[in-house]
Amino acid sequence: MTSLLPYIAPKVLRATLSIIVVVTLTFFVLRASGDPALQILGPGARAPDLEAFRQKWGLDQSLPVQYLRYLWGALHGDFGNSMLAGQPAAELVLERMPLTLALMLPGLALNVLIGLPVGAYAAMHRDSWIDRSVMMLTVLGFTVPSFVLGLIFILIFSVTFGLFPSGGAEKWQSFVLPVLTLGVSGAAIIARFTRSAMIEVLSQLYVVAASAKGVTWRQVIHHHALPNAIIPILTLLGLMLGGQVAGAVLVENVFGWPGIGQLLVVSVGNRDLAVVQVILLLVALTMTSANLMMDVLYGVVDPRLRQARQG
Repeated sequence: MTSLLPYIAPKVLRATLSIIVVVTLTFFVLRASGDPALQILGPGARAPDLEAFRQKWGLDQSLPVQYLRYLWGALHGDFGNSMLAGQPAAELVLERMPLTLALMLPGLALNVLIGLPVGAYAAMHRDSWIDRSVMMLTVLGFTVPSFVLGLIFILIFSVTFGLFPSGGAEKWQSFVLPVLTLGVSGAAIIARFTRSAMIEVLSQLYVVAASAKGVTWRQVIHHHALPNAIIPILTLLGLMLGGQVAGAVLVENVFGWPGIGQLLVVSVGNRDLAVVQVILLLVALTMTSANLMMDVLYGVVDPRLRQARQG
């Protein structure tokens, strides 16, 4: 553990600074975009009502004072109340979180279950028609936005064939199309990355030497190529978790899924500052934590990287 500390400590520091930057930018950008009192009460509101609203929510104070109060509250677990619902913003977000995780985690699993074998198979048949077909499909997969892919799935599986509902979260069938949308989008990225990693590993001298010694192709793939190709994919998965969060925001709104993505869009439209801040903080924590975990795991699995960073 001691040998890992010099490797982990700078990454923890960078992750902490990243979160502070996100919190600060979110706070000031939201308040620079207009007066929440006017947005919520409407342009026809009387001046006394606007002033009372600003006083109630602390909007009559200077921005530095508001910022320091927000930081102090956040450090003590108080992220403010929703201006619309009147209840703690963190509670509103945590109520929706299970529904978002119900899409993200199966979606991420589909990314790996589809992308990893497809990419490996393409690498094993490099420059064949299979490889070219996979490459073409993956280009389509990651260039088509997730919300467009969701609309295509609705058109095919809901409107045309009536197999699955086009929205809502009342039935288990409602779960299928959003997860499929997230799964297919990410699988294309993993497939291309796996193919590249596998081709690079298969060209290494130790793999060529293993083949020359009579090791079967299946053994070369299972015991040499794939395990070594998976190491850089770990880092990619950490980065993709952030993409899953962003994709979930779009997909939830396409399918009317009542998770934090839909809550974010509604809260931004209504200038519900506390709720937007909690959601973006949660996204930042998720992304930085995932990347940190993958970096640490990468260093544990491949000590050469850790030694190079320390040297």
